[in-house]
Amino acid sequence: MAAVDEAAPRTTRFGRPRGEVTGATWKALWAYIRPHRAVIAVAGVLGLIGSLAGLVQPLAAKWLVDDLGSGASLTGSLLLLSGMVVTGALINAVSDYVLERTAESVILSARRKLVGRLLRLRVPAVENAEPGDLMSRVTSDTTLLRQVSTQAVVAGVTSAITFVATVVMMSFMDLVLLGVTIAVLGVIGAVVSVVMPRISRATKESQAAVGRIGAALERMLGAFRTVKASGAEAREEERIQETATEAWRAGIKAARWQSIVGATAGLAVQVSFLAVLGIGGARVASDQMSIASLIAFLLYLFYLIPSIAGIVRAVSQLQVGAAAISRIGEVDAMDVEEVAADHAPVAHAAGSVTFEGVRFRYRPELPDVHNSVTFTVPPNGMTAFVGPSGAGKTTVFSLIERFYEPTAGRVLLDGRDVRDWPIADLRAAIGYVEQDAPVLSGTLRDNLTFGAPAATDDAIAEVLRRTRLDALVERLPEGLATVVGHRGSKLSGGERQRVAVARALLRKPRLLLLDEATSQLDAVNEAALRDTVAEAARETTVLVVAHRLSTVTMADRIVVMDAGEVRAVGTHAELVESDPLYAELAATQFLATA
Repeated sequence: MAAVDEAAPRTTRFGRPRGEVTGATWKALWAYIRPHRAVIAVAGVLGLIGSLAGLVQPLAAKWLVDDLGSGASLTGSLLLLSGMVVTGALINAVSDYVLERTAESVILSARRKLVGRLLRLRVPAVENAEPGDLMSRVTSDTTLLRQVSTQAVVAGVTSAITFVATVVMMSFMDLVLLGVTIAVLGVIGAVVSVVMPRISRATKESQAAVGRIGAALERMLGAFRTVKASGAEAREEERIQETATEAWRAGIKAARWQSIVGATAGLAVQVSFLAVLGIGGARVASDQMSIASLIAFLLYLFYLIPSIAGIVRAVSQLQVGAAAISRIGEVDAMDVEEVAADHAPVAHAAGSVTFEGVRFRYRPELPDVHNSVTFTVPPNGMTAFVGPSGAGKTTVFSLIERFYEPTAGRVLLDGRDVRDWPIADLRAAIGYVEQDAPVLSGTLRDNLTFGAPAATDDAIAEVLRRTRLDALVERLPEGLATVVGHRGSKLSGGERQRVAVARALLRKPRLLLLDEATSQLDAVNEAALRDTVAEAARETTVLVVAHRLSTVTMADRIVVMDAGEVRAVGTHAELVESDPLYAELAATQFLATA
């Protein structure tokens, strides 16, 4: 494997620097903290007061030493020193609590915004991403905002002000020792400026690897039975462990650079102490400063340690946060649909569908899936789409639902281009049963009412009867309240399909789109579902994609598609006589004389 230049600039797939702190980073950060700016400011002021209160402690110590030398009472100095210690601790405790609470609020806001955006992403954007990686941006990446949104900003500013104030106080003690201290501490700034970008890149790589772990786990758990049936546990384990090792390597790289920063800061402080102690001792010996001033100066020097640590930590956290903001920002750059709030389905007259010269391809580098597809489906009745795999049948439904936009031509619903329909209105008019008939985790009732949350018990009972699910509900231990498991794992394939059909019917749609809705049904239930669809076709427009022609022989019209084109339209009997492809499909399924 070729060596990677750690200093080389890297960019995201959107062309932006990987986790570098830029003006865009500050702008994005401000958007997160702006709603909480007043509370953060109060916490910052409290923290600053607590820190500045501590600056009196070295002075109190100096006065205590002076009192010892003069024989004066120590009571006043001790009380002042004790009061400053207690007051500073209490104020800092309140400040820390307020900051931590605000950080949680920032994370909550970020997660709400990100989840809302993920739900509104266009279908191609989600299909081109890894679900596990998207999930990690909601979980682990937003957690990193805690560090940068409050701790890095407030602690960094507080530490910087405290550092300046401490240096000013030290200047009153002895300018020569101050010059020695600043010269040694200058090493920190040089090291930090070189190392911090490397910490940022390593953190970004680590977070990306964590996202790949989520994607790998989602891939494995989503096909858990297939993994076991294929004896692929060891291979999947190796794949996930390789990804985990990538995250480990990136984390180790970040830890290495962070340790260099920490060691350099600690070394600079220790060298400063030794230099001040040596030079200060000489100045005390030559009566150029008092022993009390030297002690106070040394105390201020040690007081610089938390300030320097706070500044270094804030800069480091800002780099880490920049990596998280960059990954979250990549989601913001993905294509989204216009906001579509929940829309209660309303019964309307059946709709008509028209395709006018529609061309479509999934990506520019891929061939056309549709090549000037034209057909018309009148209101009511059932229209079936048949043809070999890859003919573009399912894509018809995706274009009607506006999951994708046609490359050319128009898709019309009731004579109106679907792109002119508000998304909420368009999809509220459609009941869609996908090819794999997904069932969501939750109860059976949750799944049935997913598209019609206001459905009444009578409406649910009726749709259960129509789809022959009423017997299933009676058998289930808790009826409609029975939990169906992850992706409906507690239901059979045929039961999941019938649940999906019932969910679509409960919406009372103007269009009912059924994509291979009977592929997992036995002959008895397939016949029953055909009756259900025929009944629905009397009051709505039903479009069916099917490979099993027994499902569609009674359709009012059948659209035969091949290689992205419509080659014939007619009834089953007409097409058996007039279209060789359809006749071949019917013959292979023993339906040529049906």
